Amino acid sequence: MPRPLIALDWGTTRARAFLIGEDGTVLDRRIADQGIQSVPAGGFPAAFAAIAGEFRRVRPDAAIVLAGMVGSRNGWVEAPYVACPASTEAIAAAGIAVALEDGTPVTVLPGLSDDDGAFDVMRGEETLIVGLGLQDGIACLPGTHSKWAEVRAGRIERFASFMTGEVYGLLRQHSILARLAEEPAGGDAVDGASRGFAAAARPAGLLNAAFAARTEVLAGRMRGGAVGPYLSALLVAQEIAGARALFGQPKEIELVADGALAESYAAALTAAGLSFRITAPEAAFIAGVRRLAAGLVA
Repeated sequence: MPRPLIALDWGTTRARAFLIGEDGTVLDRRIADQGIQSVPAGGFPAAFAAIAGEFRRVRPDAAIVLAGMVGSRNGWVEAPYVACPASTEAIAAAGIAVALEDGTPVTVLPGLSDDDGAFDVMRGEETLIVGLGLQDGIACLPGTHSKWAEVRAGRIERFASFMTGEVYGLLRQHSILARLAEEPAGGDAVDGASRGFAAAARPAGLLNAAFAARTEVLAGRMRGGAVGPYLSALLVAQEIAGARALFGQPKEIELVADGALAESYAAALTAAGLSFRITAPEAAFIAGVRRLAAGLVA
């Protein structure tokens, strides 16, 4: 990459901005609670200046590339989805040009779509998948709406979304299961996770196993503090089972996660007997946005 790069992973509630040197070194970074939902109509140039204006003052020669929900119909400009299978070159070529207040060009990257029986979309995760540099393999990106993607010959061949994080929040906070739930203490986390993995393997399915988060507590066989870990393990295990049904048995899974999500998915993948390698989301984003920026027409 002949120029430095200002890159934003700009989501619905938060923006992560990076100043990246020519050699790929992150020279500076900033996380701002200025997601696209907080930006008024016509306000994206000013919001960019507030988030990353200092980067421009330091490196006015930097190229600017934005990824994530900033390219949605509620963002700066709608960047149409690229249909899978999608190469790095195709994703880069579909970037949409906008301009800052002084006319400086900015590229907004597109998302991806897949229609393998059911229409599916992603925005932002494709940049992280590109950053993995896979030729062939399976990537897992946990989150509110987790993504699993299959890469073949360097192209994102197909993917599937799972509402794991959102469903966990609904069950844990807004269902009857929440009434007996407590904050984990002592060995609750380990006990709940172990029970959740075991419940996921039972034949009755998710809806039956989820209700056991209540009945096991009523029976005095599980503490209220284990309810959350039980539901988390149950849902992640069901997600993994669904991904295996779609993508088969991979030799190794590329897990893009850190913190609690990395720990949770690592435990679930281990329980399922699957090998995996962990990459931090920031590292995947930096590598991916650099690859995509290199494919843009100057």
